[in-house]
Amino acid sequence: MKKPIFSAASRRAFLRHSRDLSIAGMATPWALNLATMAEAAAATASDYKALVCVFLYGGNDYGNTLIPVDTTHYPLYKAQRPTLAISADALAATTLNPITPPLDRNGETYSYALAPGLLPLMPLWQAGQMAVMLNVGTLIQPTTKAQYLAKSVKLPPKLFSHNDQQSYWQASAPEGAPSGWGGRMGDLLQSGNGLSTFTCVNVSGNAVFVSGGNAAQYQVSTSGSVAINGIKSAMYGSTVASDALRTLLTSQRSNWFEAEYGRVSRRSIDANEVLSKALAGAPSFATNFPSGNSLADQLKLVARMIVSADAIQAKRQVFFVSLGGFDNHDGILTVHPGLMDKVGQALSAFYSVLSAQGVAQQVTSFTASDFGRTLAGNNDGSDHGWGSMHFVVGGAVRGQRFYGTAPIVANNGADDVGQGRLLPSTSVDQYAATLAKWFGLSDSQLLEVLPSLVNFNASQRTLGFV
Repeated sequence: MKKPIFSAASRRAFLRHSRDLSIAGMATPWALNLATMAEAAAATASDYKALVCVFLYGGNDYGNTLIPVDTTHYPLYKAQRPTLAISADALAATTLNPITPPLDRNGETYSYALAPGLLPLMPLWQAGQMAVMLNVGTLIQPTTKAQYLAKSVKLPPKLFSHNDQQSYWQASAPEGAPSGWGGRMGDLLQSGNGLSTFTCVNVSGNAVFVSGGNAAQYQVSTSGSVAINGIKSAMYGSTVASDALRTLLTSQRSNWFEAEYGRVSRRSIDANEVLSKALAGAPSFATNFPSGNSLADQLKLVARMIVSADAIQAKRQVFFVSLGGFDNHDGILTVHPGLMDKVGQALSAFYSVLSAQGVAQQVTSFTASDFGRTLAGNNDGSDHGWGSMHFVVGGAVRGQRFYGTAPIVANNGADDVGQGRLLPSTSVDQYAATLAKWFGLSDSQLLEVLPSLVNFNASQRTLGFV
């Protein structure tokens, strides 16, 4: 029988500290994880670190995000998507000059360029603060094309399905998973925070990524915590009515369900007061975040919380932000460039602010998505795929490098399971383990957070990009 992660002692510690814990839902206190019963034991951290997951909902089109531009492989890329290919001239300004060029499984060298909209990220690449992950995707174990075709190995369930692959990226399990790997990291690290409420923060609604077995995602808006209106200000002009509402919501009850409601309400109200005060005292930013960019709005709030870490007593935080619109079955040449522009501007502004505040070394941001898309076009769009390309940004990143194996650009090639759907050469678990190791998890804790990692060779479980 597997030894439980959480001991009776840690459960008692939770009860002793419960008045300091909170979840704080959005407009209602029901954004909670009812399984929150204990505070996980964790290594004590004396420094501050944050992970920021930037999720691109819909399945980002890898073919027009990272483009092979060398004389051998660009013509193959263009032949695979004659109506969707970005012109070579448009890629000159975003061609990457890595410290070591990436290789495919056959040892061939590749040269890549970013989508033109990602031009704002070029200074980060040049300064060694950005790395590129090649062909990463959901896997249960290392898988060859022959094994995939023969169905001789375990595969992630419901491949190419939005909901299930979003969940598998975020949780290593299909839709309905109770916790994600960001939340499970929070389980192990939240007791190192003075207020565990602010360990796992979601600025874009609800996502399993930041739900733990014990750590619950704290949902906020781009303006900060969302207060209960009748308590935030006088209810119908009456402070007496507001006090009565507070009492009604938070008073002790004998009924279990009512008692849980009151407990969560109290934590919500307390957390709102702490965060509102902290954000009010946060420094202003000299760098302007782009307007009309929902991802930038979310990252601005994340930056405000990061620079307020002392005020909210945080040492380790996991953040989740997102941008939708990537399910481009059509309109890739008209829709996708605008999405890339939003990602590039938002991440660039976010890093600039963190650098100016002197905390860029302590924050690592990374992209994720449901899946990549097919390289072969579908008229003016692409269909659901599997492996994809992703970016990691931060002061601690070993940047100006590619990690993983370059996928061979070939119709029905060694890395293609159909229509340019990439068979991942690197798993999400390896990607996640590298981030978790930097965050402070031990090798044994990596296996608790990422159960499929045990199927990968111990020397290859982390990738060294941070």
